[in-house]
Amino acid sequence: MSKSRVLVSALALTALALTGCAGNKVKKDRAYIARDVETLYRVARETLDKRQYKLAAAQFDEVERQHPYSVWARRAQLMSAFSYYVAGEYTEAIGSAQRFLSLHPGSREAPYAYYMIAVSHYEQISGVERDQRTTQQALDALGELIRRYPASAYAADARLKIDLARDHLAGKEMAIGRFYENQALYLAAVSRYRTVIDRYETTSHVPEALFRLVECYLAIGIPEEARKAASVLGNNYPGSKWYDRGYKLLADKAPKFGPDAPARTGA
Repeated sequence: MSKSRVLVSALALTALALTGCAGNKVKKDRAYIARDVETLYRVARETLDKRQYKLAAAQFDEVERQHPYSVWARRAQLMSAFSYYVAGEYTEAIGSAQRFLSLHPGSREAPYAYYMIAVSHYEQISGVERDQRTTQQALDALGELIRRYPASAYAADARLKIDLARDHLAGKEMAIGRFYENQALYLAAVSRYRTVIDRYETTSHVPEALFRLVECYLAIGIPEEARKAASVLGNNYPGSKWYDRGYKLLADKAPKFGPDAPARTGA
């Protein structure tokens, strides 16, 4: 289980733990017959403790189905979302959390429901070679959590995940830019690298994006723009390997622009 899942588990089981559950003996069959709400909830919790997550989610859903107006139903909705989440059933987890918010928008447990939605999107982020709509959905959901509950227990983790998701989107732009550059489609590549610099300026991909601009501008014969990109690279990332490579490339391909480039301050 990942660290984020461990965090989710600890918070969920701490916030939603119940005491005084009924001690009635529960039959071991899985038929969803009518039962008192405390027994239904206790059975679902025991199933969750056994790490039978999908079954536990279904049992929590049954609590809500049989006793929709009880306080236990509200708790069961969140526990259903959590159970689906740890089972890797992210669409179902999102649905359970959204249902909770539609019925209890002002609940003190609402931040947790928003967190469940956000991390369920986040866990579905795929490699940079794939479509990144899920990454954007994760960013939107994480941002909504922080906007609504900036001081909540989940906001710090959400901010970290936003940084990682933005880095992921920047990586996608870089991958497309490198593809265009390798096909000698330099203007298209420049557009992608500029997107990284302008839209994802705090990510780890900016130094390489600046270097790739130097490459592209030299390839299409505008060394003045290459020098500008190298200057920004040197001023902001003087110790980067990308500045070292950019300085050498500019000196080799456009030597008359070399003296105007920033002095080398890093290897």
